[in-house]
Amino acid sequence: MSLLRALIGTVRSVRHTPRLTAGFVPDDDVLLDAPDERLAPALVAAALADPEPAAKLLATTRDAGEWEDRDRYVTRLATFAYSRDDWLTHWLSAAPRDPDALLVTAQLAVRRAWESPARAERLRELTPLIRTMAEETPHDPVPWRLALDHARGAHAGPAVFESLWEQAVRRSPHHYGCHVAALKYLSAQWYGSHRAAFDFAEQAADDAAPDSLVRALPVRAAHDRLRVVPDRDPSVPEARIDRAADRALALSEVFPTGDPWPAEVRNLLAYVLVERARWEEARAEFGRIGVHATSFPWGAARGAVREDPLRRFLAARDRVRTELARRTPLWDTGGGRAGRGGPGGH
Repeated sequence: MSLLRALIGTVRSVRHTPRLTAGFVPDDDVLLDAPDERLAPALVAAALADPEPAAKLLATTRDAGEWEDRDRYVTRLATFAYSRDDWLTHWLSAAPRDPDALLVTAQLAVRRAWESPARAERLRELTPLIRTMAEETPHDPVPWRLALDHARGAHAGPAVFESLWEQAVRRSPHHYGCHVAALKYLSAQWYGSHRAAFDFAEQAADDAAPDSLVRALPVRAAHDRLRVVPDRDPSVPEARIDRAADRALALSEVFPTGDPWPAEVRNLLAYVLVERARWEEARAEFGRIGVHATSFPWGAARGAVREDPLRRFLAARDRVRTELARRTPLWDTGGGRAGRGGPGGH
């Protein structure tokens, strides 16, 4: 019987996989961490050692109070400077007190310290720089998000972290990056627990606007919980993970298909849906993602191994197609639904 089931499953896969591929962009068209139309010219110019477009972009976000965009752009520019920082050096030499150049420099310094074997010590050396920069920005929450990340790696105690959090939310009560930084601090991997992370994420999602990415914060907690080995943690029931996915699905449906803005949240949601064997919903989510694969969560290390994120993204899409094909009756022509099937579905 096991051989018969295997043969039938193979026939179903061959018959139905081409139809189930409809709605997915071709593998060769998928891009990893593709910049949006505002950031792309700044990165191209930086590659030519020209910092002016980056300076203008960050100044625009600061003047307009576009804090979510500003946070993303600072992080991406610092990531670019990690391997090519000549443009940043030119920027600082021309404008040594430019708050945007200093913010990118601080973000880069924190990343380099974070990757040091002496992480905590290196990060503590940056404390005066981080605190001074944050305190000199009366409205900008991004330096405070950086301060929160810095404090976690420097092993700051809860009282210190809470004081930084208070300053961050005073500047922007629903800033996604600051909420992610707080969630990481509260995670079981750091100074909290899975239950504490879920409690925080769910409360923040309840308080956020309908189109805020903070609405998807519980699915980030779900991702952390699903990466636990062994897989089961009685402090967080599986139903709570599925409710987090449901919240994120509702948020994802608010945005257009292929929109780069919610791409990381959608990739995170797709990861959770695959882990929960919610194949039909995962298929729909990969369709909404379009060409926009993101390093997180697909690039997260598995133990000591860090896999290629684009390869894992494409492998997850293939798995969804295969699982749906196996669950589709042999002569189904598209009217039936494979639905939420298999272990972990609901």
